[in-house]
Amino acid sequence: MAKQRVKQDMGSGSIPKLMMNLAIPAVVAQLINMLYNIVDRIYIGHIPEAGASALTGVGLFLPILMMINAFAMLAGSGGAPRAAIAMGKNEQEQAQKILGNCFLVLMIFAAVLTVAFYTFAPQLLRLFGASDVTLPYALSYARIYILGTVFVMIVMGLNPFITTQGFAKFSMITTVVGAVCNIILDPILIFGLHMGVQGAAVATVISQAVSAVWVMLFLCGSKTMLKLTLPDMKIVPEIIMPCLALGISTFVMLSTESILNISFNSSLSRFGGDVAVGAMTIISSCNQLVTLPLQGICQGGQPIMSYNFGAGKKERVKQAFRCQFLACVSYAALLWALMMIVPQVFAGIFSSNRDLVDYTVWAMRIYMAGIFSTGVQISCQQTFMALGQAKISLLMACLRKLVLLIPLIFILPFLFSNKVFAVFVAEPVSDIIAASVTAAMLFTRLNGILDRGAGERRH
Repeated sequence: MAKQRVKQDMGSGSIPKLMMNLAIPAVVAQLINMLYNIVDRIYIGHIPEAGASALTGVGLFLPILMMINAFAMLAGSGGAPRAAIAMGKNEQEQAQKILGNCFLVLMIFAAVLTVAFYTFAPQLLRLFGASDVTLPYALSYARIYILGTVFVMIVMGLNPFITTQGFAKFSMITTVVGAVCNIILDPILIFGLHMGVQGAAVATVISQAVSAVWVMLFLCGSKTMLKLTLPDMKIVPEIIMPCLALGISTFVMLSTESILNISFNSSLSRFGGDVAVGAMTIISSCNQLVTLPLQGICQGGQPIMSYNFGAGKKERVKQAFRCQFLACVSYAALLWALMMIVPQVFAGIFSSNRDLVDYTVWAMRIYMAGIFSTGVQISCQQTFMALGQAKISLLMACLRKLVLLIPLIFILPFLFSNKVFAVFVAEPVSDIIAASVTAAMLFTRLNGILDRGAGERRH
């Protein structure tokens, strides 16, 4: 009955209602997931005397964190749409094999990344811009967090398979459970037990472990339509490779975020010192307030578009895209206005150091000047993924960061006398250009993609 109900809703239910039912829990889940990253920084930034240096040090770990997330989403964001498309075609057995293959790949990723990052953490953090003052804080946090890589893989890599079945509320609870644990444990371990940044890392790992157990219990239980079973955990290239090919665009987005963070930190460390790197840590956290809810909205739209694309229902795909696009653009515009008008409110959450807060307010207005356009870029790029268009999605993912932003970070300081301003202004320039190109690509290609999909289904 559950399987029939989901199929009927995806294929014939009200699109706006479906979007709300799926997107709202996904957005809440993303906001709560964000707490994993920023609650630690809020508490760390208020550690007496050492807060500013500790916050900067933990911020230097962000590239490693983003790479771990990138590998999790390589399987998760690629496998979940493929599973939804298979379910839309009534290929339930194929969808279940996709889940099993993705789980095994996630476990392989977890083993390799844990060994590699734990071993080379000191060298990597130095490369990312750690100074003699900030390295001890960065390394203390990093090595504990890295030991919990397997839990990140399970939560981020498998949770999309819950959402894509229509269980958006259960998917949201996955992150709620972990975030509540993190919020409770952080002050106890950081201040109560005087563990400092190590306490923050331990709290995060324990919280992710709780979420991972929650995900596994669901996917091995009776409610799920896609069940995690041992026979499906045999790597089949014909199954896993299309999933990884589709997930590569999300992987590139997240992994280039890591490269991007390294580029920002190395340039800012050179031109502005530790205070500029600390400001970037705060700004990166605030930027998640924009990007993660946008991804949540798109997680709500993805199952609807993927299922109806697989079922050959073009008009429902278009209607779902319009709802997603409007929601993303509206949200991005609202956050842009808030960041421009009251940046001091956001900066003050993370630090009580007046010099750091003042510097961050100045830098945030520059860095965030183009975030109104990210709603367009993320909505369109994620639509390519929902429709199984791996190559175009990858190209659009590369455009903003690899083609535009990273080169501009190093080129613009040669064109401006204020070098730090030049580094920060690279962000809005890249945002606006990338959004314009991605939107143009989608609007000119959408009908052709839908027509080809309908043709393939008839054959």
